[in-house]
Amino acid sequence: MKTFCSQPLRRGFTLVELLIAMAITTIIASVLISVTAVAIDSWNRSRAELRASRQAKYMVDSMAKDFESLVTRSGNKFEWLSAKTATPLPGSNQQKSANASKLIFFTAATDRYDGKINSADDKGGDVSCVAYDLQYKDPIDGSNSSFSTFTLNRLLVNPDQTFNNLLSQAELEPAFQSYSPQLIDLKNFVCENIYQYSVTFYIAVTKNPGTATATTLNLPVSIGPTDGNGRIVDFRILGSGIQLAASPTSDVTTDELKAGRVTAVEISLTVISDFGIQQLRGEKNLRGNNMLKFMAKNSFQYSKRVTLPCM
Repeated sequence: MKTFCSQPLRRGFTLVELLIAMAITTIIASVLISVTAVAIDSWNRSRAELRASRQAKYMVDSMAKDFESLVTRSGNKFEWLSAKTATPLPGSNQQKSANASKLIFFTAATDRYDGKINSADDKGGDVSCVAYDLQYKDPIDGSNSSFSTFTLNRLLVNPDQTFNNLLSQAELEPAFQSYSPQLIDLKNFVCENIYQYSVTFYIAVTKNPGTATATTLNLPVSIGPTDGNGRIVDFRILGSGIQLAASPTSDVTTDELKAGRVTAVEISLTVISDFGIQQLRGEKNLRGNNMLKFMAKNSFQYSKRVTLPCM
C-alpha cells in the first residue's frame, strides 16, 4: 500500500492584502513627509528670525551708542540735530519703504579716527558728526541691480573735519551735502533688509509754567512721511531749542514743544527675511491686504528706547 504525504499549499498575498499594505505604507510616508516639511519650515523660520534679529541688533546698537553720546550746546542759533523723512522713500518701482529718516547729528563717538584714539592718527577733538540713511542699493557696489535691497548706511565724520566744515552751521543738511556720496561706500554699510524704520523723540513739555496748575508731559513725536497724528516730517534741535513747523498733536502748542526738552529717542524697525526680499523684488501686486499678509509672514519688528544726555 502506498502512502502519499500531503504538502500544504503555498499561497501568496491576496490583492486586498497588498492594497492594505500599500495604503499603510502611503500613510506612514505621508506622515513622515509632513513632519519633515514642518521641521524644515520651522528651521527656516528660526534661521530667518535669527538673521533678522542680528541685522536689527547691528542697527539699534549702532544708533543707540551714537544717541547716548549726543552732543548739543545751548545759547546759539546753530543746528545740532536734523531728522527728516527721506524724500523720495527708498525702494524699487514695485515697492517703496513705508518710512525712513535721514539723520544727521553730533556725537562723541568712540570709533572716531577708526578707533585709533590717542595714537598718531588722532588729530584731536572728540565731537564727530554722524549720518544715517536708508537706501535701496546693492550692498556690495552701491549700484541698482537685481541684488538690490534696503541697506542702512552710517557715515562718521572725524572731529577735525567736523570742526572745520560742520560745526557752527545754521543748517546741517546743506553743509553735509559734500559728504553724502560717501554714504554708499562699503565701509559705511551697517545692515541690510531694513524695510522701514521710525525714530520717535520723547519731549518733556511743561504746560502752564509758573502757575499752580503746571504739569509736565512726556510727549512722543515721530518722524514720518506725513504730518499729523503724532508725526512730523522735519525735526531739528538748535542751540536755541527744538525746531519744528507745527505741533503734531492738539495736546500742546508749537511754542510749548519748542521750549521742551528731548529726554529719549525710540528706534523702531521692520526687518524682512532674505526670502521675503527675493519675493519683494519681483512681486508687483503687494498692495492692501496682500501686503499685510506678506509682512506678517516675512517680517520681524524690533524697537529700542535710548535715554539721551541732559539737554
